[in-house]
Amino acid sequence: MSGTKSVSEQAVNLLRNNIVPLMFIIICSICIPLSGFTPGYLINEIVTRMGRNIFLILSLLIPIMAGMGLNFGMTLGAMAGMLALIFVTDWQIWGIPGIVLAMLLSIPFSVLLGLMCGKLMNMAKGREMILGYILNYFVTGLYQLVVLYMMGSIIPIMHASIRLPRGFGIRTTVSLANMRRSLDNQFALYVGKVKIPVLTFIVIGLLCLFIVWFRRTKLGQDMRAVGQDMEVARAAGIKVERTRIIAIIMSTIFAGFGMIIYLQNMGNFPTCTAHSQVGMFCIAALLMGGASVEKASIGNVFLGVILFHTMFIVAPKAGAAITGDPMIGEFFRVFVSYGVITVALIMYESKKRRAKSQGGALLALAQREQEGGAQA
Repeated sequence: MSGTKSVSEQAVNLLRNNIVPLMFIIICSICIPLSGFTPGYLINEIVTRMGRNIFLILSLLIPIMAGMGLNFGMTLGAMAGMLALIFVTDWQIWGIPGIVLAMLLSIPFSVLLGLMCGKLMNMAKGREMILGYILNYFVTGLYQLVVLYMMGSIIPIMHASIRLPRGFGIRTTVSLANMRRSLDNQFALYVGKVKIPVLTFIVIGLLCLFIVWFRRTKLGQDMRAVGQDMEVARAAGIKVERTRIIAIIMSTIFAGFGMIIYLQNMGNFPTCTAHSQVGMFCIAALLMGGASVEKASIGNVFLGVILFHTMFIVAPKAGAAITGDPMIGEFFRVFVSYGVITVALIMYESKKRRAKSQGGALLALAQREQEGGAQA
């Protein structure tokens, strides 16, 4: 009987822990037939979006490991990558050399922004996610000041093709036509009508291997200790604040690299707004893969990208098939991207309160047992 109860409890816990991915597996399985897309087209689109987005989402894992939650501040790294691409476009360096140069150039911007973000998060422990979200708006203002007023007036911009007609500021859209899919087309492999961007997946694989290796290093173990309990980690001699700052800097650098990979796939980007939804969609995809505020894995990243972008592809067509209006599908997928974050945060908070109440009950029971033993 106890064995049966144990199995049923395990099943309930498994369902509770994976309710979000299971829900979206059901939604996708309903929407895919309604969309009318052929399997070849759908697989090709999913593979393309995996190459475009996975690197960005992987940048979220290190701050979660350090106990800093979902890094909404990753958008700062995206802005660093965009600044680097503007300079590379002005210098007319294209292809793989342009991508590599943009990545190298984004590092100092990412380190500076990550350092600022990490220091501020150390002042707001326990409120890192909301701070990162609000910080995006502040840094977006600084970014727009640089690209719309300082570039061309203070910062030299040589090519008039990306400069506004007034003589300073960057045009509304920056074209990356000569760089478009340079990484994706290198060593590309075709399986039927499905294009597999081999080099892009090699780069993603290298980051996955780095994360697996990093978790076993001294710094990685320190981050995990800080994530579990900051006071215990501090008592063990770990420099908690410094470790947290390093986690955010690393996340910001990887987010900058990921944004460059993302934009080279797109072939252009709106100068002022390309970064605005990146953090939200990446976090939604990660949570859809079964991650939580305090625990995430590489498997969650891959599953989340597949589910999130499958829904993004099929939702408009499915909405049109059900209601006759494709905008219903658009509204649905935007609603879902915000809703899944809300649901995950509510589940995390309820789980934390449940664990706290259970811990309090166990402590009270232990105290009663001690008092009973003393009286005896």
